[in-house]
Amino acid sequence: MTQTQEPARSRTFTWSDPAANAAQIGRRSGIDLLRAMIAGELAAPPVMHLIDMARMEADEGRVAVELVPQEFHYNPLGTVHGGVISTLLDTAAACAVHTTLPAGVGYTSLDLNVKFLRPVTVDSGTLRCEGTVLQRGRRTALAEARLTDAGNRLIAHATSTCLLFPLNPA
Repeated sequence: MTQTQEPARSRTFTWSDPAANAAQIGRRSGIDLLRAMIAGELAAPPVMHLIDMARMEADEGRVAVELVPQEFHYNPLGTVHGGVISTLLDTAAACAVHTTLPAGVGYTSLDLNVKFLRPVTVDSGTLRCEGTVLQRGRRTALAEARLTDAGNRLIAHATSTCLLFPLNPA
């Protein structure tokens, strides 16, 4: 069966080669790397363009990102897909951990535990996701992220554990 959608919708986006940012990993502190992206000195990672994440803020142990919900974020139920919401939560929590890391230390997410509290549509307005570090040790860090809508209602909450490890820059 063939279905058509009228009027047709389309979306095009571009991104920069992520290898330029990857070359900086291990050479700069996490906060310096994120601030360089925010200032436009380094390109934003492709995923930010893919889901159309907007403004980012970064301070030591805290990161905030924003997203305006669009139709292309929707699932078959007519709401923003949980994967998009989870991506925002993961970005804010993990990047908050990144802001605490000195040059030469990397990280990866070990887990992401998400609680969805209310649906999101284009009528929800700009979403703001704030991630904060709750505890950082030598080997792991625990962070949380809170996603709110334009009315400052809590949409979703997540906790994330990140593994910290030494990097060997090339």
